[in-house]
Amino acid sequence: MLKRLLTGCLLIASLAAQADLDITVVGGSKRAQPIAVVPFQQAPGGAVDVAQIVAADLDRSGQFLSLARADMKGFDPLPVTEPQVDYRTWRALGQEALVIGQVQILPGGGAKTTAELYDVFRTQKIMTIEATATRATEWRSMAHKVADQIYEKLTGTKGIFDTRIAYITSIQTGGRRQFKLIWADADGENPREIARSFEPLLSPSWSPDGRRIAYVTFEDGRSKIIIQTPATGEYVTFLGEKGINSAPSWTPDGTKLVVTLSFQKNADIYVIDLATKSRRRLTDSFAIDTSPTVSADGRTVAFLSDRSGTAQIYTMSIDGGEAKRLTFEGRRNEQPRFSPDGKTLALVNYNGSGYRIGLVDIATGVMRLVSDGPLDEGPSFAPNSAVVIYTRQGSSGAELATVSTDGSIRQRLRHTGDVREPAWAPYTKP
Repeated sequence: MLKRLLTGCLLIASLAAQADLDITVVGGSKRAQPIAVVPFQQAPGGAVDVAQIVAADLDRSGQFLSLARADMKGFDPLPVTEPQVDYRTWRALGQEALVIGQVQILPGGGAKTTAELYDVFRTQKIMTIEATATRATEWRSMAHKVADQIYEKLTGTKGIFDTRIAYITSIQTGGRRQFKLIWADADGENPREIARSFEPLLSPSWSPDGRRIAYVTFEDGRSKIIIQTPATGEYVTFLGEKGINSAPSWTPDGTKLVVTLSFQKNADIYVIDLATKSRRRLTDSFAIDTSPTVSADGRTVAFLSDRSGTAQIYTMSIDGGEAKRLTFEGRRNEQPRFSPDGKTLALVNYNGSGYRIGLVDIATGVMRLVSDGPLDEGPSFAPNSAVVIYTRQGSSGAELATVSTDGSIRQRLRHTGDVREPAWAPYTKP
């Protein structure tokens, strides 16, 4: 199993990387809140239908059920300002919340959206929302920002619609397999290549400011850690030691990478300063230590080790010291990832019958399994710590999936073929 982890799970199958992710909600809250997102007043020729994207975002969260536009035809006209809101009619349609708005097109292809959120039963306006785009390519982001503010106001949890994800794909080309590292909006739109290679690409990891991504490549037949700026394409080879160079993880301040290297002896964990490349060996064991992840406060490193005879998760201070075993449930536990709020550790748990995503409460050590298996891998937290993205085995190969941390809301993000190693970017966008 550790060999599989160190070589990066090279079972990535064929995929058309240019296709968008097809997101389907396969589970939802027991009572999704009815919400009507009325088509915004918008001049013809806009880059996108802003209200439609807002409604789709809220639907995908699993916590809202937007009213179909076909069911709004009885309104003449549809409201775009507060005096036009007829609470009784929306209440009769079973709606609890109402969103109306206007989109003003600005010079250069930009736009400004002004939206209002209403509580239908209390017959009052809850909030006014404003979001802007400076060019046509930013209209989708503008719509996501509107949805994020609505989501946060109604749920108390920060939204994640205006964020990005990265993932790895591969496709058979001329008898060889070509790997691609892709970044896309959280809803699967606007996929773009970060890197491509006929050798494996592995372990993408976003910097805390969301501007860079570290990953592993095997160009020239040896593993190397690359740091790249997706927005510009600029990259540097950060590490290329003899042996294993793998599993990069950023410290929260963005000044260091915690990685796995094997140039001295076994695979051990090292802390490396990005500016000076000075390194400090964190583990020194006969075992294989890999898959490091750094806690939100920067003080603790969790990692995978087989020092007990099976693959388990250990923790230790980033300054060094004794490693303490964290996991005891199941036969193996792998691929640890700290949540951005520092309260939870996601991992892959194997209990003898399948691999499932588990969440460990850092304060109590209690683990909960939140996925179904049988082959779930690669967990990564959304920046609000409320959702985990991972890889599951679908009917036609590996696909991405998400699950809320309480296990109640699940999504499948389908592609044509397999997708692997998702990494959710922080709130700051590149």
